[in-house]
Parts: sequence; structure tokens; C-alpha cells
Amino acid sequence: MLYSEKVMDHFQNPRNVGKMDDADGIGEVGNAKCGDIMKMYIKVDDDGIISDVKFNTFGCGSAIASSSMATEMIKGKPIDEALELSNKAVVEALDGLPAYKLHCSVLAEEAVKAAVKDYYDKNDIEYDKAKFAEGDCPTCEE
Repeated sequence: MLYSEKVMDHFQNPRNVGKMDDADGIGEVGNAKCGDIMKMYIKVDDDGIISDVKFNTFGCGSAIASSSMATEMIKGKPIDEALELSNKAVVEALDGLPAYKLHCSVLAEEAVKAAVKDYYDKNDIEYDKAKFAEGDCPTCEE
């Protein structure tokens, strides 16, 4: 089978889908050229915990599953812990992705980081700029 049961479950029943009008941080990553665009919304409480997270993804099943899994993995976590989320952790949590779909998990990681960066910027919070290397869909590079 090409996709794990977890990938299929998160694709067919994605968690935390939607838009958040009062988001504390919004991250949008992707590239229309390759067709995967992710938008991640986070709500952060006074203790720095991500109390809610939503996403909208335009893309393939792997992109939707990766977004869904990433939201599950950061919800209820401190914002600095969410920043440590790696695409490798997303892939492991999904019980794997085909090699040619690994960029979807990278986009999920970047969407989380972009939302955290937006939150930091909006709240004038100092952060290590090296943790936010500007990147885009790695498979879309020309």
C-alpha cells in the first residue's frame, strides 16, 4: 500500500480544518507552481500554550494529512515546543510518506514556524532568526 492507514485517516478525516478569524499567528507557505499551499492559524494563551490551531491546505492528500497531523502535534503545547516540530516527526507520526511526498511534511513544519514567527512579530517577542530560515517548497526549486 502506498499510504499508511494514518495518512488515509488524516486525509479523509482531517483534524482542525478551518479558518480562525481571531488567530494570534498566521503562517502561509507553499508554492502555487507545485500546487501545495498551507495556511496555519494559532491561538496562544497567556501562558504561551497553543490553545487552538486550525489549517487550510490546498494540495494533495499527503499535504492535507501532514497539515492535520502537525496541528494535532502542536495543540496544547508551549509555543517554543511547537517550534521544535520537525517534518521528520510529522512523517513518523503518519507512519511514513512516499519519498516523493516528503515535501508535504516540510511544508507542514514551515507553516507552523511561519505562524509562530507571525505571533512573535505581532507581540514584539525576541526570537532566534536562525530558527526561521526562509524556505519554500523544496521540490519546487528551479
